[in-house]
Amino acid sequence: MQKNEIYETVITGMTAEGSGVCRVDGMAVFVPMTAVGDRLRVRIVKVLKSYAFGIIEDLHDPADGRQEPDCPVFRKCGGCVFRHVTYETELQYKAQLVEDAFRRIGGLDPAFQPILGAETRDGYRNKAQYPVTEQDGHLVCGFYARHSHRVVPFTKCALQPEQFTEVIEWLLPQLEAAGVTAYNEEAHTGELRHIYLRRGFHSGEMMLCLVTRVSVRKKIGKLLPEIQAQFPDLVSISESVNPERTNVIMGKQISVLAGAGCITDTMCGRKVEISPQSFYQVNTAQAERLYAVGKEFAKLTGTETLLDLYCGAGTIGLSMADRVKKLIGVEVVASAVDNARRNAAENHVDNAEFFCGDAGSIADRLRTEGTRPDVIVVDPPRKGCDALTVQSCAAMQPERIVMISCNPATAARDCKAFGELGYVTECVRAVDLFPGTAAVECVVLMTRMGK
Repeated sequence: MQKNEIYETVITGMTAEGSGVCRVDGMAVFVPMTAVGDRLRVRIVKVLKSYAFGIIEDLHDPADGRQEPDCPVFRKCGGCVFRHVTYETELQYKAQLVEDAFRRIGGLDPAFQPILGAETRDGYRNKAQYPVTEQDGHLVCGFYARHSHRVVPFTKCALQPEQFTEVIEWLLPQLEAAGVTAYNEEAHTGELRHIYLRRGFHSGEMMLCLVTRVSVRKKIGKLLPEIQAQFPDLVSISESVNPERTNVIMGKQISVLAGAGCITDTMCGRKVEISPQSFYQVNTAQAERLYAVGKEFAKLTGTETLLDLYCGAGTIGLSMADRVKKLIGVEVVASAVDNARRNAAENHVDNAEFFCGDAGSIADRLRTEGTRPDVIVVDPPRKGCDALTVQSCAAMQPERIVMISCNPATAARDCKAFGELGYVTECVRAVDLFPGTAAVECVVLMTRMGK
């Protein structure tokens, strides 16, 4: 197989990144923006030892479920990968992805409940981080192109609420007039790296955080009252200075420029406080349904001690606090722990305590101190649980472990590890929190053998 060769083929599967898979002379070829069942000609663009990448040369027999993309930058932006298929088709792909991960990676065959799709495919995100660049002498922002840090200028993303577009389109010219310059990643010059927005789904409160290489506080001081007057719902304006050459967006410190240091929202009937660095699910409506599945799997009766690892601002544990005797939350981000404690107090939850630290280390310490939770909930990052977390959780011998995961592959791997320590993966349910994108969450119920 050589670059630029063209082959007649059919798409037979889908990768976790949302690219179609076909086979040419026995070799897997990954082709973006295709659908399972497409009959097409593929142009090879890159050949590696055991697989290759291709693009559509000619689509002569489209698969069922295809539709015209409804976004003008769909083929350029690195965000959505499924706007060329119906939502029903997207859900089929995601459900299959989760099942394949548990069977292939974990060697497991649990009961798979039907995927829980979203009620809407658009406008669901409560958070956006827009990279900023300069184009024709003006500040522009948008999203990174696929597999690059090249900014595709765009302000009307269908996944974001309309309020974000209004803020961005008003703010950019104002910042430019104030003399704020765009960050240049290659030269490591300029000032404004990202514009970060958050909005409470239920409250409507908004947060603006300017991520900069060097502070722009003095340049925009006179602009702050104008921003607040223009957008009364913008209750928090802050700056995060990140002087490092890094792909990490946020700096280590946040300074409040105007208003409060956080916003509030409601999650599962609980009032929650959210700071710029707090983990908070970006799709509030679906997150509430996700946590309801987790609560169902936990099978709480009101007598249990619940350990909530990677608890963020406490949203998962607090949604279950009314059904447990004691709640213990663990989170490594200090500001999120502060949010969790205030959230508990604000909601008059007096059976909860929160610890700041690495999930595995705190879990191991709690184990050595004699803590024996009846149920453990884990909501790890994409990389999954580390070995210490898995071992410490299993050593506590809870009756049930409920995992909420944003990465089916690492979830399957971790469930396999739990299986080697005495836990059976009983049930899995995929939940789509990120319509249009390749991401999918899943909730897993593990029970201790013999229980």
